[in-house]
Amino acid sequence: MADERHAVNPFPRPKSPFVVRVKEAFSSQGCLASVMPGFVPREQQVRMAMAVAAALENNETLVVEAGTGVGKTFAYLFPALASGGKVIVSTGTKNLQDQLFRKDLPMVRRALARNVNVALLKGRSNYLCAYRLRQYAEFSAGKGMDDASDLRRIEAWARRTPDGDIAGLSAVPETAPIWPKVTSTAENCLGQECPDIGDCHVLRARRAAQEADVVVINHHLFFADLALKEEGFGEILPSANAFVLDEAHQLAEIAGQFFGDRLGSRSLKELGRDATAAALSEAPDNADLRELARDLEHVVRRLGALLAAGPARRSWEDIAREPKVEEILEALETVLSSMETSATQQVKRGSALQAVARRAQAARARLGAFREPETESVRWCEIHARGFSMNITPLDVAGTFVACMARYPAAWIFTSATLAIGNDFKHFNAQLGLVEPRTLKLDSPFDYARQALIWRPTGLPAPNAPDYIETILEAVLPLLRSNPGGAFLLFTSHRSLQRAATYLDTKIDRPLLIQNEVSRRELLERFRQEGNAVLLGAQSFWEGVDVQGVALSCVLMDKLPFASPDDPLLKARSEALRTSGGNPFWDIQLPKAVIAFKQGVGRLIRDITDRGVLIICDPRLDHCSYRKIFMRSLPPAPVTRVGQTALDFLLAATHRETDAHG
Repeated sequence: MADERHAVNPFPRPKSPFVVRVKEAFSSQGCLASVMPGFVPREQQVRMAMAVAAALENNETLVVEAGTGVGKTFAYLFPALASGGKVIVSTGTKNLQDQLFRKDLPMVRRALARNVNVALLKGRSNYLCAYRLRQYAEFSAGKGMDDASDLRRIEAWARRTPDGDIAGLSAVPETAPIWPKVTSTAENCLGQECPDIGDCHVLRARRAAQEADVVVINHHLFFADLALKEEGFGEILPSANAFVLDEAHQLAEIAGQFFGDRLGSRSLKELGRDATAAALSEAPDNADLRELARDLEHVVRRLGALLAAGPARRSWEDIAREPKVEEILEALETVLSSMETSATQQVKRGSALQAVARRAQAARARLGAFREPETESVRWCEIHARGFSMNITPLDVAGTFVACMARYPAAWIFTSATLAIGNDFKHFNAQLGLVEPRTLKLDSPFDYARQALIWRPTGLPAPNAPDYIETILEAVLPLLRSNPGGAFLLFTSHRSLQRAATYLDTKIDRPLLIQNEVSRRELLERFRQEGNAVLLGAQSFWEGVDVQGVALSCVLMDKLPFASPDDPLLKARSEALRTSGGNPFWDIQLPKAVIAFKQGVGRLIRDITDRGVLIICDPRLDHCSYRKIFMRSLPPAPVTRVGQTALDFLLAATHRETDAHG
C-alpha cells in the first residue's frame, strides 16, 4: 500500500476546493462511479488524482510512479479535463493514443457532464497524403507493382475516410511498404505549394488540435516539435497550461533520438523515388535527375550492404576502419550535391522539383554533420528490417530537455509504472534534468500475496554458459506443458529467443508464437485467442503488453535485462561517465536494468482476478552484489525454489479463475 514515506515534498494541507472536488469524483458516490460499472475507489488512484490536481493548480512539476492497477490514466485525465485549461497528453505509443482518445477520454467526459473539446494528433506520416497517393498511382500505373492490390484498397478507402488516419484501414497493415509512398514527412511535404492542400488530413488534424482543450499525442511527435523538427505541432505548445507525459520511463531514450540527428536508407530511397516522379511530371524532357536518382539508389544499396555485414548496432569508429567506407560516403555526398544542383536548375518548373532540391540539400547537410559531429555526441549505425540509419545522439539530454521545459512555463506531470529505483527517483530526474520536482510513489493495489507466486529455479548454470537457454527451458518444461493457460517467455536477446524457439519446436504440444514471424499486433491477438499459447518475445514484449486472464498465467524472464555492453550508446556514455569520475555500472547500467526488470514483472498480473507464476531464471540473484536491488523491485509475492510448488499454484489458481467465470 502507498504511504506518506513514498512522497517527497508531500502536498500541503488543507486541500484547495479544486483538489477536494477531484477527490470527491473518485469516491464510491462520485461522478466516475455513476458512469463506470463496477467502479471501486482505490486509495492509490485517489492520491494520484489529488497530486495531479494540485500540480495543475500550482503550475508545478510532478513525478509519479503508479504501480500496475493504480488506474493512473483516469487519475490524470479527470483532473486534466476538470482543470479548464489546455492540456497536452503524450503517451508512449500510437496504440495507447487511440485507447486514450477512443475509450478513456469519452468516459471522463461523461463523468464530468461537460463537452470538453478533445483532439487526437499523430505525426504526419500517419495520415494519407492525397497528393502523394495520386503521384504514386500515376507512377505505378501499368507497371504490375507488387503493392497494386494495396494501392486499390487505399484509393477506395481515401474516398470515404473522414480523417485519413492510416490506422483506420485494417486491410493494409501499418507496416506495409506502400504507406511511406502515399504519406508525407516533414522532408517531402510540399506545404503551401501542394496542389491538394484543400484535402490535407494533416492540416485538418492540426486545426482541430489548435481548437481543442485536450490534445492527445505520442512521445515521438512531442519531441519532434520540442526539438524544432518542424512536424507542425510546435505552434500549439505555447498555448498549453499543462503537459502530461505517460510512459515517462521512455522519455530520455526518445529525447536522444530527436535532440540528435539521423540519415537513413528510407529517407534516401524516398528522395530518389520522389526525384524520379518529379522529373517525369515536371521535367520529362530532362533525363539528368532520373539518372541521378538511379545513382543514389545504387550508392544506398552499397552502403547498406557494407553496414549489414556487422552487428545490428555499431559505433561509427568501428565501421570507419573498414575499407571502402570513405569511398562510399564520398560517392553519396557527390550524388546528393549533383541532385541538388540539377533540381535547383529546374525549380521554376514545379513545386515537386523545389522539394527535391531542398531535401537533397538537407540530406547532404546531415551527411556532413555525421562525418564531422560535435564532440558531446556519439555516432552509431543501426541495421533494421528495411535498411539502415546513421545516427548522431547526444551523450546527455538533460540540459537540452530542461531548457525546452523552461520555454513552456506550465504544469508538467511525468508518470509511469516504473520510474523509481527502490523509492528513489534520482536516476529518472537526472536523465531529464529535473531539479527537486514533487515525487510520489504509489504501490500496486493488487494482492500479490494471493494472486502470484515467484519461482526461482535452482541448479542453473551461469547466464553466459553455452547451454544456458536449453538448461532453463528443460527445467521449466513440465510447467509449460501442464499450464492450462498461456505463457510469455521473455528474452534479453534475439539470439537467445531463436535458440529457445528451436528447442521448444518439438517439445510442446501447443501453439508456439515467435516475435517477428508476424506483426506484434497479430501475435498478441492470436495469443489471446488461443488461450494456451507460448509466446517468445524480446525487448518490445517486456513492456506495453496487456493480456488479462488465463491466457497469460505464466511469465518467464531468462536473465536480468542488462543492456548489451557492446551497445555503442551505452559504451560512449559509460566512457564519458568514467572520465568524469562516475561509475557506469551503478549509475547507468543497473538503473536501466531495474526499470526493464520491473516492466517485465508487470506483464503477469493485470487485473484483480488474475493469477499466475513469475519465473526468474538468472542465478546471479543468489550471489551478486546488486541482488537486493532487484529483489526489492519484485512485488510482495511468495517465492519458491521448487518447480512442483509453482505448478500446483498455477493449476489451483487457474481452476479458481475458471470457476469464478462460470
